[in-house]
Amino acid sequence: MNTQQRLAALLSSLISQLLLLLVLIFPSSNPLSITNSSFYDFLSPLLLHFLSTSETTATLSLIPFSRKRKRTHFSEPDAPANDGLTRFKLGQIARPDSANPDTFKKFFNINSSTFDWLCGLLEPLLECRDPVDSPLNLSAETRLGIGLFRLATGANYSDISLRFDVSEPVAKFCVKQLCRVLCTNFRFWVGFPNSGELESVSTQFESISGIPNCSGVLCCVRFKVNEEIIAAQLVVDSSSRIISIIAGFRGDKTDFQVLKSSTLFQDIEKGTILMNSQALQINDVAVPQFFVGNGDYPLLNWLMLPFDEPVSHSNEEKFNNAINLMRLPAVKAIESLRNWGILSEPIEGEIKTAVASIGACSILHNMLLSREDYSAFCEDLSDYSFQKYQSSLSIPGDSVACAIRSALVTKATEFQLQKQ
Repeated sequence: MNTQQRLAALLSSLISQLLLLLVLIFPSSNPLSITNSSFYDFLSPLLLHFLSTSETTATLSLIPFSRKRKRTHFSEPDAPANDGLTRFKLGQIARPDSANPDTFKKFFNINSSTFDWLCGLLEPLLECRDPVDSPLNLSAETRLGIGLFRLATGANYSDISLRFDVSEPVAKFCVKQLCRVLCTNFRFWVGFPNSGELESVSTQFESISGIPNCSGVLCCVRFKVNEEIIAAQLVVDSSSRIISIIAGFRGDKTDFQVLKSSTLFQDIEKGTILMNSQALQINDVAVPQFFVGNGDYPLLNWLMLPFDEPVSHSNEEKFNNAINLMRLPAVKAIESLRNWGILSEPIEGEIKTAVASIGACSILHNMLLSREDYSAFCEDLSDYSFQKYQSSLSIPGDSVACAIRSALVTKATEFQLQKQ
């Protein structure tokens, strides 16, 4: 690396660390309830730039100038074939990316370069706050590996203890620490877009459906925790990026009850987000920014739903087809979250631990998308039916909401006719 490259990398490192320090100094109160903030509206895009793949790769190349972290090399020796156990030993030269390219994806749900990027990003936070009087003496790589292995596979702590040659309490600490660091210090990865960014979100939805002014897909997903069910409410953009998540609601609540209990609903009602100043005039109807959802919600002036049982080949059916295209990225996001082993089976432990796991997997989901690492991404939805998330019990919308939907029907119809 020449002198210019080293200076550029050093400058990038210093700026990214400064911005990260600002996030540490000025955290928001709830890591899993993301709302607009002028501070984060300003700061998040800068963070996303300076912590991007190319910038972070340059930063990691500066390790010889700073404290070089103790590297942990994972390998797969010693375990008899077909015994179901892979041990990750310390101090080996071989790494999974050289021995078996699929090892990282299999055990961590990320590829090897993303693992290194994430380790460099989280290292100073993972190596602090050890138990009082009980330093773990584990590298950041090992801590990250333990935490990711639990999230990616859902393995129990006795299995993790054997694989990583640590005690079960240490394994639990590393998993909890990773979730806490992600949900506390990197929650901006699931931050709701500001007004300027929403324009880009709506443009992307319009490009696939012909329907303008859509700000995201609203959906609710449920996870089993021990013998209970908890609900998480998500808003997803056209790339399957999660732009809002609020988790921890009682699972017996309906989707609409969850929505009304959420800070997202309160922010919309107060005009903090989805402001009517962005309304479009379509057929003399003011169409505000809105979400799309399914029949488990009511039709609202900011929440558009498909029609129940539309007549075949009608304009209403064309609108439903457009809505289903817009909802597909949210379905992929939900199924991708379930590709994390911790969320695919009943989660053992306290509710707050389960909520932290949901938040951590959501943040990791967005991080991987930003790096074009699709190790945990669900692409195959060939067996999926949108009827799975539709209900015949939709609450009728008011006249304003119905007028808005009718105006949007014309846009969807025009778009599909142009494609024929």
